[in-house]
Amino acid sequence: MAASLYARGLTAGSSGNISVRIEDGWLMTPTGSTMGTLDPARLSKLDNKGEYVSGDKPTKETFLHMAMYRQRPKAGAVVHLHSTYAVAVSCMAGLDPENVLPPLTAYHAMRIGELPLVPYIPPGDPALGEAVEAAAKDHHAVLLANHGPVVAGKSLPDAIFASEELEETAKLFLILQGVPTAPLSEEQAAEIAKRYPVGC
Repeated sequence: MAASLYARGLTAGSSGNISVRIEDGWLMTPTGSTMGTLDPARLSKLDNKGEYVSGDKPTKETFLHMAMYRQRPKAGAVVHLHSTYAVAVSCMAGLDPENVLPPLTAYHAMRIGELPLVPYIPPGDPALGEAVEAAAKDHHAVLLANHGPVVAGKSLPDAIFASEELEETAKLFLILQGVPTAPLSEEQAAEIAKRYPVGC
């Protein structure tokens, strides 16, 4: 799955990271690794307290994942990408910090729902983890300003599908700049969310 994300340009170089909950902790992409050529034998293993156990050292952004897991106990996986369109949106001025992207499609309402913007905090700063944790109380997906999305799902496929839908909606949002649009109404988005509960 990581190789697929890389091959389709949803993450580049050594950017982005993923984690999966297992019975006795988590597996996570190692620091400095590329999703294009992950070696399963070198994945980072963390115990159920989030402490490093074995494999290569985990991503420097481990704290983003753990912040999501603490607030989303049903989450089975977390995906953090530096995907082009979502990052581009995260750099825009005048965004609604409570909900960055309008529900342009039923699929965005179905897989993402409201998407809060976490204000810019430098990567690696513990305050970024605290901000994500605060936002994750009510949302399974957040957008980090000038950085990228962090998305939790019940499983790794769920987290990836939601991340992909977020990226596609960001792409549509940018394509439609300056064009009159008709996103779903609040009632329509609420109906979709009720029929297909989002997140985890």
